[in-house]
Amino acid sequence: MKKRILITGGAGFVGSHLCERLAQDNNNEVYSLDNYFTGSKDNHVDNVTYIEGDTANIAKLIKFTPDMVYHLGEYSRVEQSFDDIDKVWKYNKDGIFAVLEFVRKAGCKILYAGSSTKFGDGGLGRSASPYAWTKATNTELVMNYGNWFNVPYAITYFYNVYGPREIESGKYATLIALFKEKMKKGEPLTIVSPGTQKRNFTYIDDIIDGLILVGENGYGDEFGIGSGEAYSILEVAEMFGGKIEMLPERKGNRMVADVVTAKTEALGWKPKHKLQDYIESFTSTL
Repeated sequence: MKKRILITGGAGFVGSHLCERLAQDNNNEVYSLDNYFTGSKDNHVDNVTYIEGDTANIAKLIKFTPDMVYHLGEYSRVEQSFDDIDKVWKYNKDGIFAVLEFVRKAGCKILYAGSSTKFGDGGLGRSASPYAWTKATNTELVMNYGNWFNVPYAITYFYNVYGPREIESGKYATLIALFKEKMKKGEPLTIVSPGTQKRNFTYIDDIIDGLILVGENGYGDEFGIGSGEAYSILEVAEMFGGKIEMLPERKGNRMVADVVTAKTEALGWKPKHKLQDYIESFTSTL
């Protein structure tokens, strides 16, 4: 019997890579549910069935019983969430309730992609933005469904993912892709003040290794998937070597986040890629 795997957000940056890896195994039937808010049909890969719609409507849209659900399909930007609070609520709050009810009735395991903002600034980061708060409280609801209804779950936390298929421009662009795009155009690298805020940048392949490992073998909370190497945003800009333009401070911008990877490493995971190598490989082509 083939294993039926549903990935919410399967047309997004991380989700498309997860779809691609899982679909390479002939023992898997892989399905994606995505509303294409930040996902793209350009990210579609072979041997995946794509279903369009919101996670809030998962019960109507998914006509089969999966063996596993990877729930990645949520709103995932910090600073922008202040302006998008209606979307944050719809995609993160209405969505998580519908998905948890779906997996409870299906009797399958859920891997929930939490947010490392929960650990930011010694725990104060969990309420620093609408995005951070919804993600932090969603992890509590996932755990409660495990306790209330015996729903098997694992909760992972990503740390600043970079690599192919990142969003390169516009309101939802991610930092490394944004810097790459600005370098190509000869534009200054814009940094939100003070620039000393530190991040742990993790390559997409390392994230996918961790997701699959935790999906298959992990149960419970605190499966962080992040590189131990931390750099300030200024240090990252200096690696690229471009001109730097400082922007005013913004709400919700945490200074540090503890990397919680011990439980993931205990399963055999280790990051294999370094940000500096990735940036050097890119700048050598300019």
